[in-house]
This record gives sequence, structure tokens and C-alpha cells, in this order.
Amino acid sequence: MTPTRDPPGLLAALYAAFSLGMFAVLGLGVLLLILPVPWLDARRRMVHCTARLWLWASGRRLKVHHGANLPDGPCIVVANHTSYLDGIVLCAALPPRFGFVIKREMSRVPLANLLLRRIGSQYVDRGQGHKGARDTRKLLRKAHAGDALAFFPEGTFNRTPGLMPFRNGAFAVAARAQLPVVPVAIRGTRAALPPGSMMLRPGRIEVEIAPPVAAPPPGDDSAVELVKRAARGAILQRITEPDLSGS
Repeated sequence: MTPTRDPPGLLAALYAAFSLGMFAVLGLGVLLLILPVPWLDARRRMVHCTARLWLWASGRRLKVHHGANLPDGPCIVVANHTSYLDGIVLCAALPPRFGFVIKREMSRVPLANLLLRRIGSQYVDRGQGHKGARDTRKLLRKAHAGDALAFFPEGTFNRTPGLMPFRNGAFAVAARAQLPVVPVAIRGTRAALPPGSMMLRPGRIEVEIAPPVAAPPPGDDSAVELVKRAARGAILQRITEPDLSGS
């Protein structure tokens, strides 16, 4: 992976302003375009193309490795999470048939909430109580209906580089819906947009799709844990950040 180089201060600020301005224009434009479109597939394709256009036009070269590992049918994608860019990158890298599973806090951002809902994203509560169980049931209905879903099983990201422990939600859905789990490693987004910063930087972003892991048997908690470990291990092998699980 080509390392990102920071341009001089003024140039860096101009580049960041250009990237953010382009993001705002393209984001608002595609939102207005998809609002009246009645077909979910068409709305997703439009947002997928817009995400790729923004990455290309703002100097972030996206390379997808081993795309053939992605099954043609329904599956559960799990990816590492290091930056606010990750959702945009996955939207650009994955086929537009995928729906994204996102923490509920994003529903408080008005325009982003509207766009995410129009492309069939699902919000989940990160707690383990009644709301979490309700959200899991909703995701199961989507999975049983044949939807392909993409998760960030760490739940969030932080400023400390490394892969955090995975939550169980994606793997429980995979077990109950009997869908394969596809580990996906994202590289380069932390350098392009570090957590806590709005200084966007150019550079190469890579997405590597690992071979699918077979769905664990439903009702077998130990098998679900094994699949979670296998998926997490596959991602850890493909990134340059340390293991923050403490194990």
C-alpha cells in the first residue's frame, strides 16, 4: 500500500476544503435525485456510483482485491472500522445490492439519516436490552427475505489504531438466517481521514475481500463464537493495525 504523504499546510487545507465541498455538493445532489425514485435497487446504484465518483475526483484511489470471494447471493459482510470514510468506501466497493447496518446515533444527523433510509440502511441499538433484540429481529426479517447486509462489528472506532473486539450481532444473524460471513479488510481510511479530524488527505484506499466463512449452526453459541473469531482473524491478517482484544 502506498503511504499517504501530507502536503504543505496551505495546500492541505485547500485540498480538505475542496474534498468537503465536493462531498456536500454530490451528497445533496444524489439525495435530491433519489428522493422521488421508487425502486430501492436504482437508489442504491445511484449512491454507489456517486461514492465512487467522489473518491476518484477527490484523489482517493480505491482498489478492491479478490472481489470474486464475494458470493452472488445473500451474505453477511463484516468489516473493520477506522474512520468516517469507511461507510462511503464500502458503499463504493460492494455491489449496490448490499444494505448497511449502522449504529442508531446516525439517525440524529438529518440529511444523512434521510439518505441512509432511502438506500435501505438499518439502524441498530448497540445495547443488549429490548431495543437490541427488536433490531435483531428486524435484521433477521431482512436476511430471510434475501437481503445482503454489511456490518461494522466493532460498533465504532477510536483514535488508537487497532482492531477492537467484535460484537455478536452480525454473527447471530448469520447463524439464524444461515448466511455465509464474508470478512472484509479496509486499509488507508485512517490515514485519509483520521478520527477526530476533518482534514481529508489524498491517498490509496484498499478493500480486500477474504474467503467466506460458512454460517454457524443456529442455536450453537460456541459455533457462533468460532465463526466470529475466524472472521476477525481473517481481517486482522489483512490490515497493518494491532489486535486490541487483549487476548
